Amino acid sequence: MSNHSNDLRETVRERYAAAAVQVTEGGTACCGPQSIEVDENFGSTLYAPAERDALPAEAVAASLGCGNPTAVADLHEGDRVLDLGSGGGIDVLLSARRVGPTGKAYGLDMTEEMLALALANRKKAGATNVEFLKGTIEAIPLPANTIDVVISNCVINLSTDKPAVFAEMFRVLAPGGRIGISDVVADDQLGPDQRAERGDYVGCIAGALSFTEYREGLAAAGFTNIELTPTHAVADGMHSATVRAVKPTTPTGTTARTPADAASSGACCGGSGC
Repeated sequence: MSNHSNDLRETVRERYAAAAVQVTEGGTACCGPQSIEVDENFGSTLYAPAERDALPAEAVAASLGCGNPTAVADLHEGDRVLDLGSGGGIDVLLSARRVGPTGKAYGLDMTEEMLALALANRKKAGATNVEFLKGTIEAIPLPANTIDVVISNCVINLSTDKPAVFAEMFRVLAPGGRIGISDVVADDQLGPDQRAERGDYVGCIAGALSFTEYREGLAAAGFTNIELTPTHAVADGMHSATVRAVKPTTPTGTTARTPADAASSGACCGGSGC
């Protein structure tokens, strides 16, 4: 991993560790946890009131994403779901309710403070079909072909090795499995420098892929039925978008990289959303 990638990863880790601490310390105050300060394009306001009211206040307060991937993913009873960059656990807990006792919801995050917050939220929610894992989204610590749905909320843009992320999603999904993601995506005419002018990396702007780059990256990993749909603007030429795709039930001839490949190429930013 390059020094630049290491620096970006540490910046992301510090930002989300601080966010977790802010929520945790707020939860011990008389007035309860305070939501992380974000604008109307990010955070818990993107969830329906009924969804927010059904979860621990700390899980809602720690929401930093740009959408609601549980609404995108069309979850079913019995599904095995994996949330990349699960943060305080809001999307994992919502997924667990949807897949029911015969399903399973996993959350993956690299930040110790966020994982501690998520475990506390799991206990408060009484969720028995939830498991939180420590690791990066470029080297998912789960076996191949064991997940039905991969979700993520404004995290993939934080990775400096997005091909590794796409390959890992493809690897862990069972044939016929699908992704339902919310992420920041740039208009095709915006180059990397123009994206950086609109916001920093840790703010989920500078590291965003364009619509074409996202489609091509998913296709290169082996996904089909790829759909990207912008939902709302987060900056000039930058959008929160829903991303859907499917792992075919028969091989496509594309060889996805293994976790070892991902590790050797460098990995960054198993963050918790923006």
